[in-house]
Amino acid sequence: MRILGVLAAVALLCAGCGEQVAAPHPAGHSPSAGPSAKAIRLAGGGTFVSPAPRASAVVYDTTLVPPGASVRVTVESGAVLATARLVAKGMLHSRTYGAHLHVNPCGFKPEDAGPHYQHSHTQANAENEVWLDFTTDVRGDAIATTTQDWALVPGRLPRSLVIHAKPTQTTGAEAGSAGPRVACVTLTER
Repeated sequence: MRILGVLAAVALLCAGCGEQVAAPHPAGHSPSAGPSAKAIRLAGGGTFVSPAPRASAVVYDTTLVPPGASVRVTVESGAVLATARLVAKGMLHSRTYGAHLHVNPCGFKPEDAGPHYQHSHTQANAENEVWLDFTTDVRGDAIATTTQDWALVPGRLPRSLVIHAKPTQTTGAEAGSAGPRVACVTLTER
């Protein structure tokens, strides 16, 4: 009988030793975005065309985005990180453009894409928004990648990437601004 009691005590101790304790969430993360959170993948792109119904890559300024220029954008998010990547081809050579995720799909007018997508709706900065500024090489090609330490929120996803005429202002009252919107890529879930 004593052996049975000792075995029961050892079993309880072993069960307690194997207990897993959830790690605290990093600052700015939602507790609901746990390991079972669904991965999100957004993508869009193609050769830029004039605004038209169902066009996925539209150009608003052909002096800054020449005919034949193209772009491919992917945004992937897991439980705690979001990574965005832009690959541009045939843009003006040796030029820096601003690029940000926006809340609405592209439209006939540049402002149809709405404001910048923000993680926590507080302020315009590179930690709270997705900025993919890029500088083209002598062929007009560029690649930009950024990773945020937060996850996209299902039901509140960015719907486009807007390319701006100027590099993004990083400080001061104009932080987040990057000049006129010259092109837009609608993002869809894949």
